[in-house]
Amino acid sequence: MTGLSVPDLVLLAVLGLVSGIGITALGPGGVLATIALFALTGLTPAQVAGTAIVTHVATGALGTAAYTRSGQLRDPGTRRTAVLLAGAALVGTPVGVLVNTVISGRVFGLLLSVFVAGVATLVLYRQRRAPATRPPAQPRTLTVVALGLGVAAAAGMFGIGGPMLAVPLLVALRVPVLSALAAAQAQSVIIAGTGTVGYLTQGAVNWPLAVLVGVPELAGVLIGWAIARALPTRALTYALVAVLFGLSPYLALHR
Repeated sequence: MTGLSVPDLVLLAVLGLVSGIGITALGPGGVLATIALFALTGLTPAQVAGTAIVTHVATGALGTAAYTRSGQLRDPGTRRTAVLLAGAALVGTPVGVLVNTVISGRVFGLLLSVFVAGVATLVLYRQRRAPATRPPAQPRTLTVVALGLGVAAAAGMFGIGGPMLAVPLLVALRVPVLSALAAAQAQSVIIAGTGTVGYLTQGAVNWPLAVLVGVPELAGVLIGWAIARALPTRALTYALVAVLFGLSPYLALHR
């Protein structure tokens, strides 16, 4: 049904699990599903993004429920940020889907390579600025909306859920990490839902691969949520940064 070897199928499932852990533990992580589908399959850019973004409907909903249960999304400031990000996603996501439809596989790989390296740099910057020398702050409405539009456009184009960009950017604006993770999960539901509709209209979703990646990804979301609340994530963050930097040149040369 997928035309892939058993080792490739297993690797896709494992990367789905790791992707889910990264989504709720760190924010960045969802891009691993896109990378796996691009590197291990012969899908077109639209099919890569469409198949990846479908998996984030369930992971976003589960992540939102988890952070609601742990209290972050009951905080008025976090809810405000989540609503602003979600509203921006309704506009930004279709723009990203549209851009994806006019680029070739080669261009998609190059853009994905630059994007992955940029995210790794952003995460590394966030980690090195992690010591709480500045008090938490509530970003201005226009700032959050602009951030949400940019995140949603990139997410729609590459088939990611949004937290991988939204979380480090919100933290850079002095939003507490758990609040940033919670708000970004809520936005990812809107990004994934809107993006899924856009790619479905093009017939660009491979459902068997979406299930193969998405089910382990859901398990990873719960594991990542537990890690974020219970353990220091410094080592995990640096491991993710190293993986993203390592994959960036490969993506640029792939296809």
